[in-house]
Order: sequence, then structure tokens, then C-alpha cells
Amino acid sequence: MSRHVSSKWMKTAALLKDKVLSDYVPETVHMSKVSLRTLLKKYKMVYIKPDVGSYGIGVMRVERTELGYQYQIQERIYTFKNYDDMYQSIQKNTGKKKHLVQEGIHLLKHKGRRFDLRIMTQYAPDCRWETTGIIGRVAAKNKIVTNYHSGGTIVTANRLLAGYTSDVKNQLRALSILGENVGKAMQKAFPGVYVVGLDIAIDQSLRPRILEVNTSPDPNIFKEHPKKSVFKKIMRFADLYPKSKT
Repeated sequence: MSRHVSSKWMKTAALLKDKVLSDYVPETVHMSKVSLRTLLKKYKMVYIKPDVGSYGIGVMRVERTELGYQYQIQERIYTFKNYDDMYQSIQKNTGKKKHLVQEGIHLLKHKGRRFDLRIMTQYAPDCRWETTGIIGRVAAKNKIVTNYHSGGTIVTANRLLAGYTSDVKNQLRALSILGENVGKAMQKAFPGVYVVGLDIAIDQSLRPRILEVNTSPDPNIFKEHPKKSVFKKIMRFADLYPKSKT
């Protein structure tokens, strides 16, 4: 069994310690009234995420607008003329739980809907990290998260990237290497980690950005991969994780 690390902040901090990987991480800080305002001034659009959580539950997209501010959670959009009123409203959704604020990455779109990529990377039987699958997730209409459990649609990475680059093969190769390097970093920081699932945004300049790292990623979305061998390999590797690790 692979070790589960629940804190998004702890995993982000581990990536930031790596000189190469830190360049792929959007600016991320603990949320407070001051930090949210600071990042909004800097980027105009940010995401708020629970430090511990999954399936995109509780994620908010916050923006500065010409008329003031707005934020979206699930399909509902709230608008405000001033920052203090917005922050008070946001606090009703966050409660006392720890949240993070992350630089907003404007996702590429497929048929008008935002998409990101899930990279599955596993510790292979020959004791090296190997990317075993890459697949795309397209957000449901009017949704800000792409998660399958939130109504997202699974589309092949090849198809999504082909709309933006003629060199899909090299793009996927680079993403595979990125996944393997993240796997090494996570295992170094958290011994007992044998699988990582990366949520990757491709920004407007086709640069990959690491939105989140999961250490207990759901393999079942890869059942939708057109190559059935991909899911079979993922499950075969999963069966070989050292049973003594927790």
C-alpha cells in the first residue's frame, strides 16, 4: 500500500524544495484575508482550495472585476462591490478549515470547456518511477473543476493537445518525465509513497503547471483510456506496492 499524504500544503512545500520542480508550481500560500487580497492584486484570478480534500469539493475561483470582485463555487457565482464583503462570504464556505490560495492558471479549453490532465506515475517493479498513464479531464458546463466525480468528461490527452500543438508526442514525453521527477520528490519527502497522480494545467504558452499532487489517486478514470493495456498496467503495478508500507 502506498502512503497517503493528505495535506496539499505539505506536498506543495516538498515540490518547492526542488529547484527544477518549483518552476512548475503556481504561487501557493495559506489563505488569510491579507494573502488572498495580495494574490488577487498580483494575478487578478486565483483559486481557493481546502488544504485537505478531494474531488474538487470546496474549490473556489476568485476574480477581480471591473465592478469589484466575484467568486464561484460549484455553479454559483457571487458578486461584490468591495473586498471585505466578499471575504466575509467566502469565510462562510471555508469555515474553520485550513485553505490555500493558488495563483490562477487560465486553463486551455476543449469545445469551450476548461480541461486539465491527470498524469499517473508509479514506482515500477524495477525500482524506478514510470509514468503509466496520461489522460485529459474536461470540465462540465459552467463548472470550475474538471474532476470526473464533479461531472467532468474523460478525453484523451492526444486529442486535447492536438488542438494546440503539432508536436503532441514530445509534449507527452515531457509530461511523463515531469511525473517521474515528481514521484521521486514525493518519495524523498514522504518515504512509503509509491504512486502519484498529478493534476496538470497547460497554460496559454503550453507550459505545464502542477495544480496538485495526489498520493492516493483514483485509477478508475483510466478505464476510459482507449488503450486497455494502460489500466491493466496501472493495476498490475499497484498490486506490487510493498505491503509493509503505510
